[in-house]
Amino acid sequence: MCGIAVIIGEKNKERLKEMMLKMKHRGPDDKGTFFKGDVSLGHLRLSIIDLNTGKQPIFNEKGDKCIVLNGEIYNFRTLYDVLKDKHNFSTKTDTEVIIHLYEEYGENCVDYLEGMFCFAIYDNGKVFIARDRIGIKPLYFGYLNGRMHFASEIKALKGCDNIEIFPPGNTYSSIEGFKQYYSLPKLNKSDECHDEDELTKKIKQELTAAVEKRMVSDVPVGVFLSGGLDSSIIAYIMKEYNPDLHTFSAGFKNSPDLIAARKVADYLGTKHYEYVYDLDDMLGVITDVIYYLESFDAPLVRSSIPGYMVSKLASKYVKVILTGEGADELFSGYHYLKDFDVEHINAELLRITANLHNSNLQRTDRMTMAHSIEGRVPFLDPNFVKLAFNIPPMQKIPDENNIGKVLLRKAFEGCLPEEILWRTKAKFSEGAGSSDSIKEYIEDKITENEFFMERANSSVDIRSKEELFYYRIYRSYYDYVDDVKVLGRTRDFN
Repeated sequence: MCGIAVIIGEKNKERLKEMMLKMKHRGPDDKGTFFKGDVSLGHLRLSIIDLNTGKQPIFNEKGDKCIVLNGEIYNFRTLYDVLKDKHNFSTKTDTEVIIHLYEEYGENCVDYLEGMFCFAIYDNGKVFIARDRIGIKPLYFGYLNGRMHFASEIKALKGCDNIEIFPPGNTYSSIEGFKQYYSLPKLNKSDECHDEDELTKKIKQELTAAVEKRMVSDVPVGVFLSGGLDSSIIAYIMKEYNPDLHTFSAGFKNSPDLIAARKVADYLGTKHYEYVYDLDDMLGVITDVIYYLESFDAPLVRSSIPGYMVSKLASKYVKVILTGEGADELFSGYHYLKDFDVEHINAELLRITANLHNSNLQRTDRMTMAHSIEGRVPFLDPNFVKLAFNIPPMQKIPDENNIGKVLLRKAFEGCLPEEILWRTKAKFSEGAGSSDSIKEYIEDKITENEFFMERANSSVDIRSKEELFYYRIYRSYYDYVDDVKVLGRTRDFN
């Protein structure tokens, strides 16, 4: 996990320095730059793999190509074994694997990568940039004096016009432009499996493999534990590989999430830590949360507050965190999905999964990186995503008791306490006990007249007083951003 900055069209050391300074939290361990012709590359490093020799940019043997990477490649050791007879490696990093893979396969190198990534390669004057399939790692671009600028966070693009999201599953070449290399798998009737026992077995096997891959690290690894189904499953699998597993929770005193997380931690025997906060604590960090989050979307901000708190706690003990993001999208875990019939449920799940990059994944990335730790999301492993979308839609419809993710629950029967395994879905902020508290506080701070007047004069749809409160803070930092292009909007059920 790191931050990258790229300028195509000019050598501009001062501008690149400014961009990198805005993202220093993403890479406190080291930094590096590269300038050649009209190309400028910058890298901020959070050291996770090969702590001693992994400084970037990393060059090929001839020195005519180099790379900067934000993210992790989980199959890099397998790729190393394939490439080692053809290339001389100077490091033990996943980053160097990519540059040699690029030498062998060109732009098709992305097809061989398993992980979360945004990287930029300089190749004899050409620049090649790629973003991972789901968009777990962030990347944006804009224009300044006609020069393209790329950066891991929006704040680094201040001064640019027409700031946009670099689309997930896409590459960019300074010669050929953008090209899509991945799209979410559509339901393939020939691959459907209807046998429940077989499906639950596959789910457990594939998710276990995804977690195991994401435990590769040269620094301590932990897990965010809300006490809900998804994070509890991840914690269970991790405990099998790490007997000294650290788990972290955050919430109001005696909130449902804290109580449930304690039960799971006790059951699994983890080293468990809690961050207990109140309304004053929330108000004390809300400005920082919005600054790092780069959004004013009310449900997203609300859920980011406990995310910010728990990341702060975890940063004292670990440098890598696994989370349960993605399960609700793959297995129909949200309450509103109960209203979808079998003919339309899969399309909706595809839609919300495709939008994860600027909603829940944005929250996960920004809140962890605000405290210089790396967030990993096993549920969004491409192999697991493919499996999930080949499950017949009928088997994703909530049961007669309106309980969703039934197959996922059955896959891990006997692995967790029954009250956790069949615990109903709660929003992150609700489970942490903070949702109503901050909404009620804001309700008294903004009059109805203020709300309607500012809403009428805004270029974006401000849906509530709470959102207006966040929007004011957001605009104090990001008044240069075209909100429509970069802002994800989550569903608000309030």
